[in-house]
Amino acid sequence: MAGKALVVIDVQNDFCPGGALAVDGGDEVVPVINRMMAEFDHVILTQDWHPADHSSFASQHEGKAPFTDIEMDYGPQRLWPDHCVQGSPGAEFHPELYVTSAELIIRKGFRRGIDSYSAFFENDHTTPTGLTGYLRERGIADLTLVGLATDFCVAFSAIDAVKQGFSASVALEACRGIDMDGSVDAMIARMKAAGVSVR
Repeated sequence: MAGKALVVIDVQNDFCPGGALAVDGGDEVVPVINRMMAEFDHVILTQDWHPADHSSFASQHEGKAPFTDIEMDYGPQRLWPDHCVQGSPGAEFHPELYVTSAELIIRKGFRRGIDSYSAFFENDHTTPTGLTGYLRERGIADLTLVGLATDFCVAFSAIDAVKQGFSASVALEACRGIDMDGSVDAMIARMKAAGVSVR
């Protein structure tokens, strides 16, 4: 298993029931992921980590409601409720997640002017998080991705993993989606088309 890693995407309080951007059943993935961690020599966590005035927050755009789409200089951007603000309880990992199993935590979305769904790149698709270099230097080529949410950060991370030359699979039993207008099925189709193994 030396060349394989479990990449756990954004299992944070704000994405779990009661959180600012709660995913239905988001907390249900925690025991599944904890069991999976024991099967991997390498575990990597990502953590949404926004400044309070992040440009993806609807509160920063007068007259705009959450879940509407706007155009940013890097392309389309969905506006969200304020969530995962740096240092807030909502940004913390779910309290039952085995955080100590992780050898690396990648924080993303900390640049005010750009959002970051993928564990590999900001939403301009060019600004790297550093994860690609870490994996290559460690000789890790085979990734299993789990977490929240299936149709956003998990899917974009998996697609970018393949683009970066890694083997990527998504374990749906350990994911939950936001599912806006059929977005889970649409993103599963996009992942499969990109070469991601979805199981």
